[in-house]
Amino acid sequence: MGDLAVGARSGSGEPEDGDIPAGSVQKTAGGGAAPDAGHENESGHEPPAPRSGSGSGGGEDGNGNGDGGAAGRRGRRGRPERKQRSFWKELPLLIGIALVLALLIKTFLVQAFSIPSDSMQNTLQEGDRVLVDKLTPWFGSEPDRGEVVVFHDPGGWLPENPPPSGNAVSRGLQSALSFIGLMPSAQEKDLIKRVIGVGGDTVECNGTGPLKVNGKALVEPYVYPDNTPCTMDKPFKVTVPKDHIWVMGDHRQNSLDSRYHMDQPGNGYVPLDDVVGRAFVKAWPINRWGMLPVPDTFDQPGINAAGAALPATAGLVGAVPLVLMRRRRLTRKGAEAAEGSAG
Repeated sequence: MGDLAVGARSGSGEPEDGDIPAGSVQKTAGGGAAPDAGHENESGHEPPAPRSGSGSGGGEDGNGNGDGGAAGRRGRRGRPERKQRSFWKELPLLIGIALVLALLIKTFLVQAFSIPSDSMQNTLQEGDRVLVDKLTPWFGSEPDRGEVVVFHDPGGWLPENPPPSGNAVSRGLQSALSFIGLMPSAQEKDLIKRVIGVGGDTVECNGTGPLKVNGKALVEPYVYPDNTPCTMDKPFKVTVPKDHIWVMGDHRQNSLDSRYHMDQPGNGYVPLDDVVGRAFVKAWPINRWGMLPVPDTFDQPGINAAGAALPATAGLVGAVPLVLMRRRRLTRKGAEAAEGSAG
């Protein structure tokens, strides 16, 4: 048996039910109209079987090509093909999605901040852009010693904001970029410093140093060259309250940090609620790109002893009476049980 021709029907060669709707007209090979399937032609014979391709893409022209009719412009399932939208019509939608994503990232994940002064030299230079992690605080993470953090002004640390720019275009551009996190807001008053002490720590410095945390002297390679850890005019010894941090700039002789606000209502401490997040990378300019890791200075043994000793000691002191009482009760029950067995 010879091979079937491509597109031909097996069986009698007649169109199958559903290929050609009743009452419709199909083009013949010569371009004319063929009688409806199921009706005889004028000679009384059955109509000829459809030629190859007649059941799928319409009839053929005289050269055997598809007629390009409506059926040829339909998809495989008989539905019209959807016309692709032009790039310029989709561009506003793409921009809108990008802005929404940028706003979500700024609000919940990462935000860019500009360094306005030299108080963190040489770790950070004026004009640097840093990226701040805002995600981990949502999961209960708190600042740790050695981290560089951005925080809102606790009150009175910064002067009043300068008046906004008189250029409406410049003012509008800055507002738009700050809204999506690409520029700092002109209305927000934020600072960036290094965390030296956390809740429960005792931080002290006399004369020119060294700086001590919980009695341990710190070796601080991040301090600006030729600076001393502290200054003669600002000796201090403080115990950081719970849910607060003590911060200092790396350029110790050019930083109005916690030391210089001890006479204010907050006593120089920064509430954790004011902390925006940890600066973890220098993103701009590109030649200064780099991570901001926590230095090994704060990993030395015993630095946590003072902060952890009080809770541990209190727990031990409270547990001793409970253990003794339980032991006495068990001994008494054992004696009573022995007397009952003897009787």
